[in-house]
Amino acid sequence: MRQYDKKLLTLLKERVTIRTTEHLTYMEKKIPDSESAGELDPRVLQLMMEGAAKSGGGAAGFPDLSEVRPETFPIGAIRAGMGFPNKDLTETKVSVELLKIEGEGGEIPIRIYRPAVTGLLPAVVFFHGGGFIGGSPDVVENPCRSLAEKAGALVVNVDYRLAPEHPFPAGVLDCYDAVQWVYRHADELGVDPSRIAVAGDSAGGNLAAGCAQMDRDSGSGMIRMQALIYPVLLIGKSAAYPWRLEDYEIHRHQEYILPGLEALRGAGQLFQALYLQGHDSANPLVSPLLQESVEKLPETLIVTAEYDMLRLEGEAYAGRLAEAGVRTRLIRYKGMDHAFLDKYGIYPQAEDCIDEIASMMGRLSSSL
Repeated sequence: MRQYDKKLLTLLKERVTIRTTEHLTYMEKKIPDSESAGELDPRVLQLMMEGAAKSGGGAAGFPDLSEVRPETFPIGAIRAGMGFPNKDLTETKVSVELLKIEGEGGEIPIRIYRPAVTGLLPAVVFFHGGGFIGGSPDVVENPCRSLAEKAGALVVNVDYRLAPEHPFPAGVLDCYDAVQWVYRHADELGVDPSRIAVAGDSAGGNLAAGCAQMDRDSGSGMIRMQALIYPVLLIGKSAAYPWRLEDYEIHRHQEYILPGLEALRGAGQLFQALYLQGHDSANPLVSPLLQESVEKLPETLIVTAEYDMLRLEGEAYAGRLAEAGVRTRLIRYKGMDHAFLDKYGIYPQAEDCIDEIASMMGRLSSSL
């Protein structure tokens, strides 16, 4: 797909409904070029139609993994199909350094993005998505570059270990080790250790939430903000947080929206088996939504997509945080589906999401 007209990004920022309570700011960002509700963004619809055409018209191009067994899971093929070729939108020089740092589980490859600014920098430690079994730093390379430029921040893109070769808790431990490494090496990195944030999309949002929880529970106080982009926050089922199709407003494009929702739901049990391999899905580092207390967690941004199966748990988590007195900002992008950050430079919502994280980093800086 071609890069969108920048006028769409401007319209997206203007067409916003905002509601606030004492601790929660809720923003609903409408489709920039449509007045209708209950339908897909035109760019999402186009990609879904193309996917359906390539697959012979079945299920809008979404693979059916509901009947696949863990022992026969085609891990290589699934990993190869994850992500989407996106675009570099940076306008200034952002340098990239590849390193390997030592973690408790061995070497952890990282990529460090440094903007062309002087002075002590805030830092964002970013964790890619991929269902805990796939994805890579490559997929979020361009969003991380832009975040470094827009936030004037050092961004660290972490290549954590993946299941099924490395089941829980390997990934979250790698991520937390990376946060600790940035904090310990703040002086040599030119980072202000009082302005460190974590961020991630999908499974990466789960890992970011886990790092924030570990940081709070340890009393380290390293993490000042977490940005969770359509995060996985509940693995398995919970009577307290049921998933209901009726919670989605759908007036058009049902033939594309419903298969997308069901595909992610159908894959959930399989991904759970590959990732947990016997570990308890109610462990709060697995399902952050189920942790007993969310008090004293850092300031939080949660981003959801209207037609994402994970939307309900993300918005439930935002509610819990706000009720516990955590300063929380929730953004729902209308007409979007899961993994829209992968379409960076193709969907204006992906760029706007990075703008929102950069804006929160700026407010974090000014609050010191």
